[in-house]
Amino acid sequence: MKFSIILKRFRKGIAILLSLVLIENIAWIIEPSVFGDVIDALIDKISSHNPVWQIEHIVPLIIWIVVYGVNTSAGVVRRLFDQKIFLKIFAKIAAEISIISNKKNLSASKIAGISQLSEEYITFFQYRMPEIMEQIIGVTGTIIALATFDWRISVACLTIGLPFILLTKIYNKKVSALHKDAHDIFENTFEVFSNQKPEEIEEYYLKTANSKQKIAKWSAVNYGIIRTALLVIFLIVLYISIDLDDFSTGNIYSVVAYIWAFITSAEYIPELMDSWTSLKDISQRIKLETI
Repeated sequence: MKFSIILKRFRKGIAILLSLVLIENIAWIIEPSVFGDVIDALIDKISSHNPVWQIEHIVPLIIWIVVYGVNTSAGVVRRLFDQKIFLKIFAKIAAEISIISNKKNLSASKIAGISQLSEEYITFFQYRMPEIMEQIIGVTGTIIALATFDWRISVACLTIGLPFILLTKIYNKKVSALHKDAHDIFENTFEVFSNQKPEEIEEYYLKTANSKQKIAKWSAVNYGIIRTALLVIFLIVLYISIDLDDFSTGNIYSVVAYIWAFITSAEYIPELMDSWTSLKDISQRIKLETI
């Protein structure tokens, strides 16, 4: 069962939810810049010592409330419907895998293991795919937004691109083999418990823990390197923003907010790539067992 086939079969529901993700996150990217204008407008109002609110003080606040409302509304609607859509998809996929596996005379424990692994498809579509969109929009959106303040800030953020790509390739190569081992173990879950032998159950969990620990070690190393690189970039951006540019208070707030958004999105991408690596192994596994 291929990723592309699932996308095609259930494209309507998935497209609606991803559209909501897009709207939600575009509004989220716009929000810091708009709120920076609100801060400057309020400072200007206080500095003028005029008790009467002028239109230039009110408009930025109204714009920010509208953008915030769009972000919140899209998020609420998406969270209302995603469970309903994806649980139905999982039920259909699990049933089809079971039918095909029975025709191939696979053992009941093998069928149960494969069907359970297929749930990662739904986890990926329901949570990971929207998160990947969020982080891509977060990274590209913040770089574009920062360029409107100072192009040098965007260039500083872009410098992480090449080492990030190289590190991700190395990470995925190492972790893909570990995911395969973990899935091999998981497929035997039901068989192990059906035997009802405590020593086999203990050995099963020790193998599972060992496999997951190896993945966790690579994830920790990857995370530490990315965070260190992001710290350097953050310090460079602070220097540009404070020492080289004459930014207003609102501008400084916006720049710092965008930088934090960039850091949060960039450091989360390796974890999402790990999910994608796991999904590819499951896809290949289901294909081999059911064709």
